[in-house]
Order: sequence, then structure tokens, then C-alpha cells
Amino acid sequence: MLQGRVFRGTWATDAGLVTRAQLRSTAWRRLREDVYADAALPDTHRLHLRGVALQMPRGAALGGRSAADLHGIHGAAGPADPVEVVVPRGVRWDPAPGIVVRTADLDGAVVARGPFLRWTTGVRTAVDLARFAPLDDAVVLLDQLVHARVVDLAAVRAAVSALPVCRGSARARRAAAAADGRAESPQETRVRRLLLSVPGLPAPVAQYEVTTGGRLLVRVDFGWPDHRVALEYDGVWHDAPGQFVRDRQRLSALAAAGWRVLVITAADLRTPAELIARLRAALR
Repeated sequence: MLQGRVFRGTWATDAGLVTRAQLRSTAWRRLREDVYADAALPDTHRLHLRGVALQMPRGAALGGRSAADLHGIHGAAGPADPVEVVVPRGVRWDPAPGIVVRTADLDGAVVARGPFLRWTTGVRTAVDLARFAPLDDAVVLLDQLVHARVVDLAAVRAAVSALPVCRGSARARRAAAAADGRAESPQETRVRRLLLSVPGLPAPVAQYEVTTGGRLLVRVDFGWPDHRVALEYDGVWHDAPGQFVRDRQRLSALAAAGWRVLVITAADLRTPAELIARLRAALR
């Protein structure tokens, strides 16, 4: 009955499902005080937030990166990242380490699943991330939420604009203005942020569709159609079966259409000056 589950130890022992001695065996992973999980479950942020959800005060909800994880944003938080919880005003909670607590009104801003799992809605999650995450991370996460269709960017910008002057409100407006929701990966957002920060560099068109004879040829990560230059980020998705062949075909099609393609990797982002120099040369 406990296989695949996260549970309170006292509940399981009181119900006669397991003894205290058995809880100390390798069959179970201790997540925090009186909270255990089936040891076969992968060690993810989702696992840890499920444990925290069993201990949250009544009316509280998971928020920030933890809520983004529950909205399906892959990589929003890892197993070592703190679980983020929003508690209603007037509720005091002094949790153990590994939990970040914020106090705020939650009326109408909560999604619930079952008796314990509660997290902030998509727009509320986006606004909180825009307010409290570092600016670059906030833009990345907003792009992911929009691209995954968890939220509409216009709705997020409207909610951010409606914020009173408060902690993080100015940063939230900057983050919402910088997001565009087109990036298909966090690194694409970071590349776009880099390109837009360079003085004198023409702004690229994200997810530009190259056409020939009125027919879609390929879509590139970033395009400068006036210069027939494209920039592609080479990420781990290229490991998919058959992807290498498809990539070669795309590059050949672009070359045949008169386009020059720069392919970059994570290593190029560590030497941005060299990357920008290559790009300037291509645009010339």
C-alpha cells in the first residue's frame, strides 16, 4: 500500500502498515522529519515538494519554482533546491531547513489536487517568479511557462502592471517585458538575452520561418532575414534518434536557399565576445 507513495511516518505506523524499525530500512527514503517515501521513487524536486505538502499549514500552497514544477516546467527546480511555500497572512510557520516561506494573500490563486497538494495558479506563479527570482532566471522561467501554454504572456504582463509598489515589482516588470515565450529551451532564452544586449547588433527574429516559393522550408532559432543569416543552438535534443541526419538536411536546405548558418553550443555562451565576433562577421 505504501509502494510509490510519500507518507507521514506516524500515519503509516498508527495504521499498522509499517513498524518504526521497518521505516529505518533501505526500502524507504526519509525526506524530512516524519515524512518518508518509497526508496524506488527518483530523487527529484517533485518528490521533496510532495513531502513538504504533507506538513504545510492549512491554507498554504506551493509557490515559485515548486509551483512551476507542478505546472510541468522541466528543470524549474532540482532535488537540492528549497521547496517554496506561500502561507496566508496571519499564519505563522517555522519550518525545517530546505523550505522557503513567503506570506501573501492566496484568494482565488490556488490549484488543488487531492487533500494535500496545493499550488499557485499559472499567472500567480509567473508573477511570483518575476518578482523573486534573479532577473535572467525569471525571464527563462516566464518563457517556459508561456511556451508550455501554462500562461498567456499578455495576462502575465497585465498582472505585473497591476502590482502596487512592493518588493520585486520593478524587477517583475523588467522580466515580463523581456520575456517573449518563443524560446523552446532555457538556453535559447539566454542566447536571445545575450544578442539583444549587444549595442549595434541587429535584433534577431526568434523562431524565424524560412520560406521558399511560399512554402515553409525550415524554422530556425534566430534569423536575420535581411542578411540571410541564421543562428541555431545545438542542445541535447540533437541526441534524439535520427536527429543528426535531420539536422544535416536542414543545414543543407538552408545553404541551398542562400542562408549562412552559425551553430553554437553551451561552450560558446561562456565566451560571448568570440560568439558576437563570429556573428558580426557573418552579418557583414
